[in-house]
Amino acid sequence: MESSSIFQLSFSPPKPVTQSRKSNPFYLRNCPWKQSPLRSTRRFCHKMFVPGFGEASPEAKAAQNLHSFFTYVAVKIVLAQLESYNPEGHVELMDFVQSNSLNDGDEFCANLMRVSSRHKGLALRILEVRSAYCKKDFEWDNLNKLAVKMVDDSNTRIMRDYVLETCHLEKEN
Repeated sequence: MESSSIFQLSFSPPKPVTQSRKSNPFYLRNCPWKQSPLRSTRRFCHKMFVPGFGEASPEAKAAQNLHSFFTYVAVKIVLAQLESYNPEGHVELMDFVQSNSLNDGDEFCANLMRVSSRHKGLALRILEVRSAYCKKDFEWDNLNKLAVKMVDDSNTRIMRDYVLETCHLEKEN
């Protein structure tokens, strides 16, 4: 993505302390190793800090959800393909989908592989379609545009509704 280069961290290691720099009071007050981590982060990083995600970033959590979603999409694609040329495979996969959760795509495919050799072939096809869809067919730029538009529209709607509610109450009083 083009915008990813904007948010790259720019960090340069501190220069070695020379005798003339040691005596400079401005340098001693602004030593990189004497700054708090929060101040240092704000100085070099232009992104928001998002608390409460532990070791994973919000992007990593979104990637996990997309990973499972790509499995769901791949299963739908494979089911549609099987419906036209392999009705028995379609029925077998439908039965498996109805009895197994698609919440964890990797677990779903691993369990599908262990049922039988025919199911193993279906699982391999799902893995292949999932990878191809993610790499070639999913419109990442469109996802970004839609997500931004949805957030902007939702924020505008919520603020407009609030203003209408508060204006209505003030008119009644």
